[in-house]
Amino acid sequence: MSFTDRTLVCADCGNEFTFSAGEQAFFAERGFTNDPKRCIPCRSQRRQQRSSYGGGDMGYGGGGGGYESSPRPPRQMHPIICDECGVEAEVPFQPRGDRPVYCRDCFSRHRESSWS
Repeated sequence: MSFTDRTLVCADCGNEFTFSAGEQAFFAERGFTNDPKRCIPCRSQRRQQRSSYGGGDMGYGGGGGGYESSPRPPRQMHPIICDECGVEAEVPFQPRGDRPVYCRDCFSRHRESSWS
């Protein structure tokens, strides 16, 4: 398939930009069917804005999909005394009392032994 340079208009700044034959071939190779809507400087700026509010540039929980992600509130921690070693620790859940609760080190040991 042969491609020729095309002039497009940026959706953000309104300036014209060239969608080169090489870029078109690259897009086709990757299976992209839509032409780019933004010029390279506007794409870079948008990517930088999206990654600056905590999410990476796209995907689950990232900045993708047009939703701005807000910072996650600090996790509430609950004080416990480890049922194995007796050390004071904090866990990110409210213990129910019907199961043992371990500090990080003891939990890791129990986890490793259950996978073996």
